[in-house]
Amino acid sequence: MNAPSSIGETLLAARLISADQLRIALHEQQQRRQPLGRLLVELGFVSESALRDTLAADGAHPCVDLADTLAAPDALACVPQPLARRHRLLPLHYDAIGRWLVVATANANDVLALDRLHNLLGPDIRIELRLAAESDLLRAIDRHYGQPNTIDDIVLELEQRGRGGALATAAAGAHDTQPVVRLIDALLADAVARGASDLHFEPEAGFLRIRHRIDGTLRQVRALHKACWPELAVRIKVLAGLDIAESRSPQDGRITLTIGARPVDFRVATQPTLHGENIVLRILDRDKGIVPLDALGLAEAQRATLERILARPEGLVLVTGPTGSGKTTTLYSVLNHLNSEEVNIMTLEDPVEYPLPMVRQTPVSDATRLSFADGVRALLRQDPDIVLVGEIRDADTAEMALRAALTGHQVFATLHANSALGAIPRLLDIGIRPDLLAGNLTGIIAQRLVRVLCPCCRTAGTASADEQRLLGLAPGTPPPTLQRAAGCPHCEFRGYRGRRAIMELLHVDLALDELIARRASPAELRAAAHERGHRTLAEDGMRLVLDGTTSLQELARVVDLGAARGPGA
Repeated sequence: MNAPSSIGETLLAARLISADQLRIALHEQQQRRQPLGRLLVELGFVSESALRDTLAADGAHPCVDLADTLAAPDALACVPQPLARRHRLLPLHYDAIGRWLVVATANANDVLALDRLHNLLGPDIRIELRLAAESDLLRAIDRHYGQPNTIDDIVLELEQRGRGGALATAAAGAHDTQPVVRLIDALLADAVARGASDLHFEPEAGFLRIRHRIDGTLRQVRALHKACWPELAVRIKVLAGLDIAESRSPQDGRITLTIGARPVDFRVATQPTLHGENIVLRILDRDKGIVPLDALGLAEAQRATLERILARPEGLVLVTGPTGSGKTTTLYSVLNHLNSEEVNIMTLEDPVEYPLPMVRQTPVSDATRLSFADGVRALLRQDPDIVLVGEIRDADTAEMALRAALTGHQVFATLHANSALGAIPRLLDIGIRPDLLAGNLTGIIAQRLVRVLCPCCRTAGTASADEQRLLGLAPGTPPPTLQRAAGCPHCEFRGYRGRRAIMELLHVDLALDELIARRASPAELRAAAHERGHRTLAEDGMRLVLDGTTSLQELARVVDLGAARGPGA
């Protein structure tokens, strides 16, 4: 059996893929002449981590997590950058005395790559292989060897070059060697590498400001001469399929690029401003979009509440919060948890942000002339078990979602409300009858995102009197030790790196149904929820403050800490 088929047979034996999926991938391999493992990942049949772990368990090569691994400089010196990039190899460790080199690879069966490596190093150096995910490998190669064209070099080339014919070249996009093309590619790759959620191009009177939104806050990363912006704007609009001649009306588009061996989508929005077109790109990294349910950071009681909500086979589950609070990530995590060949999951989204295997996803927009309410009616004729409605915006959509829940479907939707309990009067305000809401509402999840303290530089200190007051501690209580933000190169001197969700989960039981049916006041609903152990967003955030995950200042930035002091607050 040759090496490619052995990979397929190994995954088939581990029941990670089906015989049909293997047959499809082998057919693609004949057409595209690419490694079978890479094709299985691209087709969505298996994840990179599952592929890596399965091959490592089956063979003699252990896995390596390159996110937590640093390559030694003497090892990097053994393998030239062009060879490392061409064959996707990363030297990790070199033992000059024992004469052996540890190399990370995504394909231990790449005979050509190993032959060239042996020819380069000589027969007296032993090579030990470690398996890594291909996207992790490419990111690590970029990190250790450096980008082939730094942004500073390209900017210098662009600013020194004459502008003759530049706009035509940017629009045609025919020559990847053009600095405007390389600069946009480098800026997009840099934003993805930094973990930005949004990339802003903001023209001012005398310059172009470029900002990243990282962990919920904006930060300027570059300022370019204003003369560069027309070329860059044209290049972005060409990539997004927008009209390059239209600069006085807003436009929306989408870009899909392969960065680090994984597809990344960019939602592009243009807006005319006083000094030119403002362009914002929302970065949709598919690797980050699907988070396992266990990785959401739920407390044990919260996980138990969520499992009670999901255990009911019908009913409406709402996720509330402002824009950018992680609602879509939570919904996708839940759908991914429920996803199997035994259920039919269908979604209506505006737009579809992350493709999910086996899930029928339908975009809703003005261009499709399909509203959420009409979309729900159409979906119910497709024999679904689970339905996701991207957002409840009006009474028609809310009523159709509730009727879908009434007819035995499990329905998930988002709603703009400040808290879990606040979703109930919000639904009543838009015209939903209490008798339709009671009995059909299964649960409500409200959430926010707080920044996580950088583990390399956070500092500990005793809580001050003001901090004790915010924590709701009684006078005379021994002050707790709290972690605070500092700043270091590891976190780009922000003091924070990454974000975590704080949540409040409300399971709507029979007692709450009765209160909803008789239009109970918010105070009555809060008191009833509190009796059932309901924790507010502020109370859940306090948990992360006291265990050192985030700072009290960060929590106060995101939620009203007065809400942590009981149902009467």
